[in-house]
Amino acid sequence: MRRYFGVFAVVFAVVLVAILPVFSQDVSLTVYNQNRALVREVRPMTMNPGTSVVSFTDVAALIDPTSVHFKSTTTQDKLSVLEQNYEYDLVGPQKILEKYVDQDIRLVTDKGEIMSGKLLSASSEDVVVQDDKGGIRIVKGKSIQNFDFPKLPDGLITKPTLVWQIENTGPKNQNVEVSYLTSGINWHAEYVAVADPLDKQIGLSGWVSIENRSGSTYKNAKLKLVAGDVNVVQEGPIRAFAEDRVLAKAASVPQFEEKSFFEYHLYTLSRKATVKDNQTKQISLFPLTQTPVQKLFLYDGASNGEKVRVQLEFKNSKKDGLGMPLPKGKIRVYKEDTDGSLEFVGEDMIDHTPLDEKVRIYLGNAFDLVGERVQKSTSQLSNRSREEEYEITLRNHKKEAVEIVVSERFWGNWKLLKNSSSFTKKDARTAEFKIPVPANGEAVLAYTVLLSW
Repeated sequence: MRRYFGVFAVVFAVVLVAILPVFSQDVSLTVYNQNRALVREVRPMTMNPGTSVVSFTDVAALIDPTSVHFKSTTTQDKLSVLEQNYEYDLVGPQKILEKYVDQDIRLVTDKGEIMSGKLLSASSEDVVVQDDKGGIRIVKGKSIQNFDFPKLPDGLITKPTLVWQIENTGPKNQNVEVSYLTSGINWHAEYVAVADPLDKQIGLSGWVSIENRSGSTYKNAKLKLVAGDVNVVQEGPIRAFAEDRVLAKAASVPQFEEKSFFEYHLYTLSRKATVKDNQTKQISLFPLTQTPVQKLFLYDGASNGEKVRVQLEFKNSKKDGLGMPLPKGKIRVYKEDTDGSLEFVGEDMIDHTPLDEKVRIYLGNAFDLVGERVQKSTSQLSNRSREEEYEITLRNHKKEAVEIVVSERFWGNWKLLKNSSSFTKKDARTAEFKIPVPANGEAVLAYTVLLSW
């Protein structure tokens, strides 16, 4: 049946002339980072006095019909909605055939044979036709050249359409505002950091990526992005979008205005933008800025074996060149090689980060640093207490000295009886030791802990 489309194209053209869309005067798009967006459109519409039916085309294919709000911005008190319908029975070859079951059709085969009769059944494989003498013919779909239909069946449309039955006691020409929620639109932040030769500073720029799979294009829209954990009742799986980003130069001036909104943060683009269907759009969140960082080496032998983790830490403060609440997203870190080229050194996800909070980025494991954790002894003192002795050896194969933060975790009540280095009680279960390790050398941490429960 792949050959019917020449005939269908003629039918489509006739239909499109009949329902040309009315272009919006004003479009606003508020995107949440939970695969959801709020669409608001203002359009001029002509509505006869009394009861009539009006249609609103070019809405998102993934619209939530129960979220639609319709009102007149011209005379709110003189226009009321009696009934609302969402029509999504779209025109298609199979749909047209299904609508013509039990009606007369004419088809032409690839051998030039013309057949007329009542369509009894239609599928993607074959059709069943009864001629005027009662004879039955089964025609294979692959042998059909085209179909000839007298008109478009009732009930089929070319685009998803909102239809209202309204009562109008106001003027005939009014501006109406329609707002609705739709799925299929998502956004997330992405950050690009370039470390200096000494890993003391990074050049940081932020981007937002908007992915539109909603089935509609939003032209010249006022764009807002909401960052925060907005509660949404999920009724089905959310499709994950692929991530494939490239390093680019950020805008030299801020494009988004940020402000607190309810218990979230709202980022409003200072210009209008077109968000096309099936498009990923990237917009600079803030221009390139320099901020100091600290490189940390962390060893957690109970969890990571011999590996020493590498992290960069910076503070999201105005004093340090930042100061905009950072929405959650992926941060990629690059460093310039001696030949001037940028090389990728790691990436991590950061959470929503308010002002004056620290950000830690895990980049990978240090090649030249090794940790070894050995339990030297254990003694059961009673049914509710035990004494354990550990020795941790840190080896540094680098040409410069480093400091490694050793993290040890305990269950229940704990007390260090002996320890070769001072520690900080990070929380109820964690002790942190800062151990200097000389270049091409090693350092040993030894402690004995009393555990009780």
